[in-house]
Formats: sequence, structure tokens, C-alpha cells
Amino acid sequence: MLKAALCVIFLLGALPSSAKESQGHISVVLLGATGDLAKKYLWQGLFQLYLDEVSSGHSFTFYGAALTEPEPGKLLMFEVLKKLACPPDVDPNRCVVVKDQFLKLSQYRQLKTSENYTTLNQDIKTLLQQEGLEEAGRIFYFSVPPFAYMEIARHINSSCRPRPGAWLRVVLEKPFGHDYESAQQLATELGTFFLEEEMYRVDHYLGKQAVAHILPFRDHNRKLLDPILNRHHVERVEIVLKETIDAKGRASFYEHYGVIRDVLQNHLNEVLMYLAMELPANINHSEEVLRNKLQTFKLLQGLEKTSAVIGQYQTYNSQVREELQKADNYFSMTPTFAGVLFQIDGLRWEGVPFVLASGKALDERTGYVRVLFKNRAYCTQSETLRDARWSQCKPKQIVFYIGHGELNSPAVLVSRNLFKPTMPEGSWREVSDRPQLRLFGQPLSDYYAYYPVKEREAYSSLISNIYHSKRDSFITTENMLASWEFWTPLLDGLAQQAPRLYPGGQENEHLLDFEMVGREVSFTLQEPVEVLSAGGGQTPDDYRSTQNKFRKSPLVLGWAEELISRLASDIKAAAASAVERSGEFHLALSGGSSPIALFQRLAMHHYDFPWGHTHLWLVDERCVPLTDPESNFHSLHSYLIQHVRVPYFNVHPMPVHFNQRLCVEEDRGMELYAKEITALVTNSSFDLMLLGVGADGHTASLFPHSPSGLEGAQAVVLTESPVKPHQRMSLSLPLINKARQVTILVMGKGKHDIVTLISRVGNDPAKWPISGVNPSSGQLAWYIDYEALFG
Repeated sequence: MLKAALCVIFLLGALPSSAKESQGHISVVLLGATGDLAKKYLWQGLFQLYLDEVSSGHSFTFYGAALTEPEPGKLLMFEVLKKLACPPDVDPNRCVVVKDQFLKLSQYRQLKTSENYTTLNQDIKTLLQQEGLEEAGRIFYFSVPPFAYMEIARHINSSCRPRPGAWLRVVLEKPFGHDYESAQQLATELGTFFLEEEMYRVDHYLGKQAVAHILPFRDHNRKLLDPILNRHHVERVEIVLKETIDAKGRASFYEHYGVIRDVLQNHLNEVLMYLAMELPANINHSEEVLRNKLQTFKLLQGLEKTSAVIGQYQTYNSQVREELQKADNYFSMTPTFAGVLFQIDGLRWEGVPFVLASGKALDERTGYVRVLFKNRAYCTQSETLRDARWSQCKPKQIVFYIGHGELNSPAVLVSRNLFKPTMPEGSWREVSDRPQLRLFGQPLSDYYAYYPVKEREAYSSLISNIYHSKRDSFITTENMLASWEFWTPLLDGLAQQAPRLYPGGQENEHLLDFEMVGREVSFTLQEPVEVLSAGGGQTPDDYRSTQNKFRKSPLVLGWAEELISRLASDIKAAAASAVERSGEFHLALSGGSSPIALFQRLAMHHYDFPWGHTHLWLVDERCVPLTDPESNFHSLHSYLIQHVRVPYFNVHPMPVHFNQRLCVEEDRGMELYAKEITALVTNSSFDLMLLGVGADGHTASLFPHSPSGLEGAQAVVLTESPVKPHQRMSLSLPLINKARQVTILVMGKGKHDIVTLISRVGNDPAKWPISGVNPSSGQLAWYIDYEALFG
């Protein structure tokens, strides 16, 4: 088979006369050959390797391996191989012939048992004997989940190593562990089967052309960059990977790892090392590169919770529940967006912020490394009279554009007012033919812009580097453990932090913007939703609270004292508006501890509040005497009524106590209160109703799975509480939803969990009665303090 293949290649003139004798045979085994990664990238990369190296003097055999039985596995694999594309820079006729030979040299193997590996080993030996070839080495590419590594490694080590003198290269795909401890365990176990120089850990980002060129670019422009690539001249560094797709279809992986483990801890962290490390004297010396990277890890300041902001797109939870078959009450804390601030000690970078950011369901797909320089220039001449491209007042930056986005191509860009870079001839070409294109707010003409002469997919580059044993493109054990040791404390610190919810795509607007102050980073908008203008022509008070959205309704945020002050002012404004409209103001108030501070604040509005036209009602009441300290009316009377001039006949306690009996259904107290409401409140529509939220999602005295009050014609109902006093009287949900305005007040760290929960659930009053509050023709507003929202 191999000799026949070589004969065809000789006929095409592909093999020079100096390489007619084989330099040895290489067996490539792709484990997970029918998986998604293999289909998308790895087989194409192996085909590219064969195209590039067919004239190298080495001969090849390619084995696709999986757990699937031989016949169905073979069919699956060859369906993929038939679709392999010929690169545009290769002669089509030559490519067709080489592709045909690649298919002939490719076999499918079921590798499941020790016997399977022993058989593969024997078949390789037999092939070599039949063809009269020496074995150069074997490549085993692990495109399988990490939990399968150990068994495969054991089989290779015991049954499928190459002959003495031939090399072994084992290629491992991330994730390399989940944290420092698991990574260390995985490294130790793999170390029992393979030598360090035999292992190639793939971070495909290092194969991307713009990333792979960072060190060569620094090396070629060493004299120009050394004086300016430091804290005196660099304002900040941004390393960004944005995706528009979500995690749908990958929920099993994503729920376990999240965006930090998936992208920042590896891809972006490695890019940071390339840019921040001291430049080795010889960038091609992998040991020297590794030594400088490890030294940079030691200079990184430790990450705290305040070093990061995290978010989660709103439909992620439903995708997780659907794909992983989780219960309806399952809610994930896994971040799908993260922004992390790095600080590096040392003379070069002290005080320079390095920002790493990545996320799914964002507004655009792009990736870049951006070095933004300080600019102290002031230009006196007008923009129209000077050459704008060369103006020193323009931003100065170096950009390694990884791909997609506006350029849709790898690129290296340097501001024209900075310097003209030296680029290697033959591999990068200067581009100036896209005048309409703008990047970071500037036309492309403001940059020296360079594109690769020949674009190559990352995996093709990395597979070529594996073949050529270029180890500097791969992650060593020492490098991997240094990274996990640095990142694990942050991951542990964020484990219980609720990510900010964002809608996804263009609707995110400024929701995920964040700012750096010293060593800390925080969202620019302190609230977790889109900012709206204050309604009714009112000017918001000078608080840290601003009207926003929560469950698609307006939200007011603030510290507890500020929040209560704001709410009292808003109630006063609502009272004035109602009195002007109808001559009276009907206010229904809940009990509990949260409203007490509000009652006290309202009592301070003794003279400027229209108390003489105000009616006070109760939303719910405990079945105790009205003089009992447990009574909601007792609390309302103690903290508000006795301090203001409310007419006696305008106070409406719930009739829970008749004939020395409490909440006896035969006394018909619910009907009496409903009739009183009907008689005095137009259309039974309260002007304003104040509600709270219980830790179980109840509101008023409507509890989860309540048999009454959640629907039906009854306006006032008797209910049962899970805590004493058990018996309650409450306005029903249909009556609550008739109100002109409903205000929900939630305060305190103890309410954080329920606030997080109800921010994500749909409308299911049976499980969370608060979710059923939705005024039919009125407005709903949430007043939540920072402790309840952020914990």
C-alpha cells in the first residue's frame, strides 16, 4: 500500500530525488476519531500535515480510533474523510491525488480493550516488516474526555509503545483538570506512563497566527519596543475573546467548567504570558521561553473576588435544565461571562492593568490583544489642517487581531503615530486597501496593518508543530500547574457568587461594562439590569439607587436607609397624585419587619403628606388579637398611625377577631373586609399596595401550594402559614393584581437567595406566589436593597 502511494507521488514529481529513501515511518493514531473536534478540525489538520510533509521522506499511516464497533465506526470515519477540503493554495490536481492516497493510508480501529492495543501494535510492526521500513515514531492524539486518559495511557504504555530508539508523542486536549488539585493529580498519574518530553498539551489558541506571532513580533522589533513596553508608556492591555453563540449543546461541559476554566485560565492566560514575560534572548529556545513564563507567574499579584466580575446569559439555566434533565428548581451559578483584572509586580509592569475578558452570547464574535499606550500630546492645529493618520493626538496602540469581527482575519496592527514595525518577509503582507474599515473607532488607514500571506487553521499549525517537535507551542506540566495554582483561589472565591444576568447579544448594551479602580474591578452599572429613566417626569434623588428592571418591571436599588427614604418619597408622590385625581388615597400595607423602617419614615412626613385624605388598609393579618405584638395592625399602629393625623374612619384593620374568636370561617370576616373594600375603593383597585417577599417565595399571606387565594373570585381569604401563628387572613392574588400600583419591598442579606431565585423563574404562583404578582392594568415596582440583591 505504502509503495503504491509513493509511486503515484513520484509520478507527480512531488518527491525530490534526495529524499527517495524513507527517513522512517510514522503512525498517527487519532483517539476519538468520530467526535466533534475530530470532525471539525483534527482530520483536516492531519490531511494538511500529509499535504505538507508528503515529500519529507517520512511515510505515514493514519489510524482513526474510537469505542464504536469496527463496521459502523469505519462508516462514520470515512463520511468525515470524504468531506476533507483541499486548501486554496494547493494545485487542485495534486490535491485530489494526495487526498486519495490519504484515504488509502487511513484505517479505522476499535480501541477499547488491552487486546485491541496489542493487536494495533502488532499490525504496525507487520506493516513495517512488509514494507521494509524503519519506525521513526508514533503520535497518539487524545481527542477524548479527560476521564478516559488513564486507561488509554495504561494501554499505550504497556502494549503500544514504538520500538526502542523511535519517539512517542502523546497529544492531550484541554481541560487539564478542574483546579490545582485535580490538575496535579492528573499530571502525577500521566507521569507514571509518559515522560514529560513525550506529552504535548494542546491549547489551540497558541496555534492562531496572530497569537503565535506575538513573540516573533517582539523579537523583530526589540529595539523599538523595549523602551516603550513598560509602565511608563502603557496605559493598559486588553486580552479579549467575545462569542455570539451560547452554550447550547455543550451544557454538560460548560456547567462543570464555566467561562473562566474554559477560556481565561488557559487561552487568555497564555496570551498574557507571551506579552508580559521578559523576552528571551532566543525565542526559539523552548526551555528559555518556559523559564521566563514561570518567572512572570511569580510576579502576578494574587486574584481576589474583587479582581473579577462575572455574568450569565438569561437562557443558560433553561438550557442546562433541558440538556442535563435537571429539576425546575435547579439554578446554576456557572458564569458565562467574566472580566478579570491582572496586576504584575516588577519594574516593567507595576501599576499597568491587564484586562482579560470573555463571554458567550455577547454582541459580536471577535478576539484580540490590544496594547493601548499613554498619550500626553496636545495638538494645536485643527484636525482638518494636519495629516490625521500621523497625528500624535490620535490613540497609540498595537493590536494582535486574532480573528473574526470587523477584520474577519488574523492581523497585526500598529498605529502610524507609534512606529513602523519590522515584519518577516514572505509570511505577512501589508494591507491598505480597505479604507471603509474601522477598528476601535479609527479607520484602517491610521494603522500599519499586516495580514498573513497564507491563513492557516490553528489545529493545522499545531499538528505540524507536533510533527516537527516544536514544544514551545504546547503547555508543559510545570506551566499548567503554575497556571492552576494562580487561578484556583479566585475560582474558589467566586464559587458561591451569583453572576449578573444579561439578556444576550445587542440587548446587553452597557450591562457588562466594567471599570478598574486600583486593584479592584466592578461593573460600571451597579444594578444588574438595563438602566431606564425615572418615570413621571420626576428627578431621582441623589442616591446610589436608580430605576431599573427586575423581572421585566422597574427596579429601585440602594442601601437600606437610602431605599426606605426613596420609597417614602415615592409613596408621598403617589398620594398627592391620587388625591388630586380622586380626592382620596387608598394605601394597602403588608406586615413583617421590613416595613417598620418605612412606617417610621412616613411618620416623619407628618405635615406634608395628605393624611386627611388617606385610607390605610392591611394586605394581610395574623389571626391574633389586634393588640397582640404579633399583629400586623399593632405594628402599623405603633410605628405610624399614632404619629400622624389619619382620620379614625380611614383606618381599616382586618376583622380577624369576632365574638372572642379568631379567624373562624363562620364569622365571615373575609366577606366583611371584601365588602368594605368594594364599598370604599373604586373598582376595588387600591392606589398603592406594599408587598414583601418571604424566603420561600410567599407574599402577603399567600404561601407556596396554598389551596386558596392564588386564583378564583374570592377577594379576601383565610390561609395557613407554615410557621406560627399558622392562621392568617390575606388579600387574594386576583385582588392584589387589581391595584393601580404594586410596590414590592425586599431588604436584608437573608433575602439574597430568594431574590436570586425569583430573578430567574417564570410565572408559577403555586411554587412562588410572588411570581404571580402582575397588575392587570397597573404598575409593578421592586425596591430591593444591595444586601438582598448581592448578598
